[in-house]
Amino acid sequence: MGLLDGKRALVMGVGNQRSIAWGIATAFQREGARLAFNYVNDRMRDNVVTLVDTLPGHEGMPVLPCDVTKQDEIDALFAKVGEHWGGELDILVHSMAFAAVEDLRGRFHQISRDGLKLAIDVSAYSLIAISRAALPLFEKAGGGSVMSLTFNAVERVIPSYNSMAMAKAVLEAETRYLAADLGPSNVRVNTISAGPLKTLAGSAVRGISAARDLMEAKAPLRRNITQDEVGNVAVFLASELSRCVTGETIFADNGFNILGVAD
Repeated sequence: MGLLDGKRALVMGVGNQRSIAWGIATAFQREGARLAFNYVNDRMRDNVVTLVDTLPGHEGMPVLPCDVTKQDEIDALFAKVGEHWGGELDILVHSMAFAAVEDLRGRFHQISRDGLKLAIDVSAYSLIAISRAALPLFEKAGGGSVMSLTFNAVERVIPSYNSMAMAKAVLEAETRYLAADLGPSNVRVNTISAGPLKTLAGSAVRGISAARDLMEAKAPLRRNITQDEVGNVAVFLASELSRCVTGETIFADNGFNILGVAD
């Protein structure tokens, strides 16, 4: 038996095979979860469908459109997920982030007002929006687990992370507030702070390759993390093993966050 046997999980934010969301999805399926996915636009649909088609038992697995900046698409997504699973949901994964390239590669004081608003809308406010839409499905299921992905650029300055660091700060604060707000419905909310993996989103951040090299050289475990390892942390947060854990930022970075000076 798997840790997630029969659990219903909506995984939002798969972009390609390197996506952390994809590592989480495959770990969930390994542990017996039933899966559904979103795609943000027609350009990304083929990527997601092609990946989902590689999963065992993928027939009938929902792959649905949802741009999280559009409330009508969020409402439509959760209506369809509810129809598919009898009005119930157990697990919700938020793995979505976006910032304008010019706001990531310039100096921090030059980030634009509109760019910061967009980064926070896509990368942070969306967690509130989808959690709100999922709440009736969680309540019918008797509770649930929400998790998102962050990066340790909130308490540490990461060169060129800029507006995305501000969005992650909002996301981490939301995690605590949502945990307090949704806890009476037996819904837990946590975020995973993963190390610098080679992902589509991370590729826009200048110096991310150097960050990976630094982690391998200086992290207490002297290695970088893998997709599979983050997926395993997500399984823990989705399972009954973590039923007393909520409102937390869980570091999955081989201990790199504990270091004061890394050089």
